[in-house]
Amino acid sequence: MPPHTDPRRNQLLASLPDAEWTRWQPHLELTDLPLGKVLYESGAVQRHVYFPTSAIVSLLYVLEDGASAEIAVVGLEGVVGVSLFMGGGSTPSRAVVQSAGHGFRLSSQIMKEEFNRSGPVMHLMLRYTQALITQMSQTAVCNRHHSLDQQLCRWLLLSLDRLRGSELVMTQELIANMLGVRREGVTEAALKLQRAGLISYARGHITVLDRPGLEKRTCECYGVVKKEYDRLLPAIIAV
Repeated sequence: MPPHTDPRRNQLLASLPDAEWTRWQPHLELTDLPLGKVLYESGAVQRHVYFPTSAIVSLLYVLEDGASAEIAVVGLEGVVGVSLFMGGGSTPSRAVVQSAGHGFRLSSQIMKEEFNRSGPVMHLMLRYTQALITQMSQTAVCNRHHSLDQQLCRWLLLSLDRLRGSELVMTQELIANMLGVRREGVTEAALKLQRAGLISYARGHITVLDRPGLEKRTCECYGVVKKEYDRLLPAIIAV
């Protein structure tokens, strides 16, 4: 089985108990997630939740003038569409694929039915949602108080945690849109990291050469988010 076609590469799906997994398996649909694909728009009714296996999805807040900033990233550790089972049905944010890959989707009806059983699924999803809220809160603090260099390091590390490997396919323009800053600022920050031997950047491919070095250079925000995810979610990594 090719890795991306295995639903249990997603950490939440891998954490489901056998009874829940047996019920879910027939309803999970393999989905191609190309770069730039919009999974839901602000205010739209969500018809599916998405469990990435090899893609990264950005949750963005888009202003009236079209400017945007990323509030969280979701990859193989999580699910896109928490407002669906939290009772809201929609959200003012927008979900866009920032790193192409695959995932699995589950219909809103099945997701709600499983959540409303008030069993393991509900507890797992609530813990994940708490971790996601921590990431959103820390992103807001980081964007307000820390340098662009530190923000870029945090963003790279969070993205790597949600993929397998050390390479991201990402243009500087896209990174600038995610961080809500000018492209020139991202270019300068990326060059600093490259000169320090921490990353290699060419033609939209970012390869992390020295992860420990990135962790030393970033701010406290990355550690806060990672610690909360590690604390709240099962330590199961799908194979």
